[in-house]
Amino acid sequence: MPDLVDYAEEMSGQFYEEQVSEDTSEGESSEEETSEEEGGPEEETVAEREIEGDFDRIIQGIRGQDVASGAAVLSKDWDFNFVAEKEAEFRDDLREASGVGRKKKKKGRNLGPVLSQQVKALIGEGNQAYIDNDIPQAIGKMREVIRIEPRAPAPWTVLAQCYDDMGEKETALKLRVMAAHLRHDADEWERLARSSRELGHNQQALYCYRKVNSLDPANVDAFWDRASLAKEIGDFKTAKNAFFAILKRFPHDLTVLRELHPILLELNDLPLCANLLQAAFEHHQFMHLDILLLADLYNALGEHERAVETIRRGTRRLQGRAEQRYWDMCEDDREYDVPGWEPREGGSMEPGYFDLDTNGRHRLAVARIKMGDIEEGKRHANAVLAEDVLDYAVLFGEIADAYFERELYADAKPIYELLGADPATSSIYVLLQTAACMRYLERLKEASEVYEHIRQADPGNNDAKMKLAEIYEILGETRRALDLVYEVIDSRKKRKAGHQTTAEATPEPGPSQATSLFVEEKSARSKAAAARAQNRLTAAQLKALEVEKEKEVAKGFKRLRELWPLVFKPDEVDAEREWMVEAEKLVDMFRETRNLFLTSRTNPFRGMLPRTRQRKQPVQTEADEDRMASRLQLDLERDTLSRKYKAADKQGSINIFRGVSFDEWLRVIIQYCFVLTKRDQFETADEVLRHVLVSNAYQAPERQDTIRIALIACAVSVRNFSVVVDQCRKLVTRYQFNNEPLRILLASIASGLRPTDAFITSTLQKHLFREMKLADAAVKNPESLRWNPTNRRYAHTSTGAGSAKAGEDGDVGEDDDMDVDAEGDRAHHASTSAIPSDDLELPTKQNPVIVTIYGQICIAAKSYQSAIFYLLHAYDYAPEDPMICLCLAIASIGRAMQRQSDNRQHLIAQGLAFLSQYRNLRGIDSRTKREVEYNFGRTFHQLGLYAYAAKHYEKVLQMSQEAEDDIFGKEAAYNLSLIYVFTGATPLAQSLYRKWLSV
Repeated sequence: MPDLVDYAEEMSGQFYEEQVSEDTSEGESSEEETSEEEGGPEEETVAEREIEGDFDRIIQGIRGQDVASGAAVLSKDWDFNFVAEKEAEFRDDLREASGVGRKKKKKGRNLGPVLSQQVKALIGEGNQAYIDNDIPQAIGKMREVIRIEPRAPAPWTVLAQCYDDMGEKETALKLRVMAAHLRHDADEWERLARSSRELGHNQQALYCYRKVNSLDPANVDAFWDRASLAKEIGDFKTAKNAFFAILKRFPHDLTVLRELHPILLELNDLPLCANLLQAAFEHHQFMHLDILLLADLYNALGEHERAVETIRRGTRRLQGRAEQRYWDMCEDDREYDVPGWEPREGGSMEPGYFDLDTNGRHRLAVARIKMGDIEEGKRHANAVLAEDVLDYAVLFGEIADAYFERELYADAKPIYELLGADPATSSIYVLLQTAACMRYLERLKEASEVYEHIRQADPGNNDAKMKLAEIYEILGETRRALDLVYEVIDSRKKRKAGHQTTAEATPEPGPSQATSLFVEEKSARSKAAAARAQNRLTAAQLKALEVEKEKEVAKGFKRLRELWPLVFKPDEVDAEREWMVEAEKLVDMFRETRNLFLTSRTNPFRGMLPRTRQRKQPVQTEADEDRMASRLQLDLERDTLSRKYKAADKQGSINIFRGVSFDEWLRVIIQYCFVLTKRDQFETADEVLRHVLVSNAYQAPERQDTIRIALIACAVSVRNFSVVVDQCRKLVTRYQFNNEPLRILLASIASGLRPTDAFITSTLQKHLFREMKLADAAVKNPESLRWNPTNRRYAHTSTGAGSAKAGEDGDVGEDDDMDVDAEGDRAHHASTSAIPSDDLELPTKQNPVIVTIYGQICIAAKSYQSAIFYLLHAYDYAPEDPMICLCLAIASIGRAMQRQSDNRQHLIAQGLAFLSQYRNLRGIDSRTKREVEYNFGRTFHQLGLYAYAAKHYEKVLQMSQEAEDDIFGKEAAYNLSLIYVFTGATPLAQSLYRKWLSV
């Protein structure tokens, strides 16, 4: 038998060589081959027949020996004519490549030989001997079977297992190779190839990989392993063929081409190498363009996440790194970081520093900025902006537009200015955007200069004139603003007259009209002056107009008071509709009033003066132009109209607007927003309340708090908890070291999945962590804090290099949107709040509330170890608080249930100890005892101690029956029913359903 094994080894090495046609001509010779490749089963049948042919040649070689009898045949070295075999293979490959005289491929599978009763009996005896652990007897029987019928696979397998049990691994492997010829299992050939490679039989491994490829042409991994092994042992021809087979399925793959390049150089096939690389270059050029176009489409559709995914994955594929899918786990783009960038915070993966061309990085920048990932977008944008503006002017403009769309005017303005500084890149649009950025950044003088430049460059641009007029109005240059408005109105009238006379003959222009622009300008000015004289309102008319407005307001409020009791009655739908119509008129009137929404919020309201509706909306209609002209006329009469308020100005601001107090106005506005929210129009209510927040009339802290709490109430009604958390953060910021805003936060988000998501958001965690650190520093190291007059709160002292970390230590950071006023307001606060207010003092003892809340956030985020740390601090501050004890019990048991826990028993004991302390502190009356019993039942339920859990749940149900209410009753009944169902007590669960959980 060892000689048989030697011959098997020899044969497995003789079949490893392959011609190029076996891999490259597949599917190319004729339509018949194509159909067979698509069909699959016929090609598989042919491969099986070829493998069986190899097996037949081995057996013929055995029987060709000049040996007398059967068993002796297997004891001699097998001789196989390798030259004849290779010549036969060469002729077959030649026929396949030429398509002439190709071997016919017959359909159908060979089911194996029909075994005689004698052979079956020998196989049975050999199997029984193996079962009886009689290895020599089993080997003898299986040798005899192979002598009689070598095509039977069973004896080869049993022989291999016998030698495997005897520890002869190489002999067993060679016999399994012989058996594999008869089974046609691609997976088995692949396992044999790996085993051969591990034992160092590289030729045999190549032979096995070849069989895998013939049986399963779609197994690219086998082609790759075969090519890698051939390249490793210097068989470049085989490696080339295997890589070509991969290229046939994945054309122009850069990873394959990189591996194939040194092989082709070694084979001196330079023209083929050049052709392959040139085709890949052309293919990827077009593919890169397609990726950019697809990313642009996604950005235009607002699907910015898909645009980012397209750029990242597409570029990765073009670079031959398609298999590096682990980069998708990173939410940022560190895969394409540039060396020298500031290191990122968090994450365990290091930056990839892979190349990304400017066009692709530009798409990433735009997508990131528009989707709100500003910091990530700025990284890419800065890399693009480092290029030459003349070469990438379009990309610069799109990045600036993305910043502008996200209202990041400070970032957009320098880019627009850079584009506008060069005549080759400047345009009217760029100048308009530059001026708009300056306006929103409160740099009104600079904005007016840019608009004046646009006006001179494009005299017909009425949009720029109206925006310039609005800026002049804000700056108090009413006369210049009115001149511009009349100029726009006159231009509009000219256009109308031109449209009316288009069908008539156009007269020849006179000399002055055709040659002088100054005559036209003079004419326009004269017409504007005439219009001013005709449309100007007298002081008496202005006073009468104001009296009418006050009467309208008084009438409206009277009607609102009459209708309000009927608004919430189900049968009074018309009353609610009428109330909303009247309220909308009054709210719009309030929001359109000029001096209620000044640029500087520190200036109090000093009288009724109309204001623009919203400065950000351009004036586009004729009615808007006429309304603005009338308003500017009112502005010119400002001194006369405001004399009656002079005495009030000396004492302070006026608290009445058109005969109604600001408190009454605020009450109506809040009622209006409540009804809007009830009608599923929360977005409108949110916009109204946020607008009123910036009114000069409501900058007092108590009024700001009222509006914010109204916003919270509306958001809670529609379950928009992100708004709730945002407004509560503003209250926490305003009332430093005060626990009431924290209690408002907890009461507002209550419980549930969506509130929990808002509760554990990273911005809230960071904010509360900073507040917690400030409170701790105020007690332990008060000299480290300073009063910040701008923000009117305490912050850590930061000097020198440490100032960069001020945001982390409690100052305003990018994640902490505090109500920082405009520049004028900052100066006002600095002058009036240089020292802390009397009602804001540094705490003298530790605050357990904020520490407990932070620990609860850690519990909700399943970070139980951190929760235990903070809650133990809270327990030190307030050991008699039952809530802290309950939270510590939850955190301890939650940590014990995690896989990373290495002291489960200790944690469970600790949790039950805190739970017992919670019972001692909380179990006072019947209601709180039910709460305690329910929490004990829930704890045992989580630990899987169902008998103890059921006992406590039943106590809750008993107490609920005695008290004749269902407080904690339904929850206990539901959990108890789960235990009954799990333990098979279905009738008991059904009784609970009927009694407690049915309507």
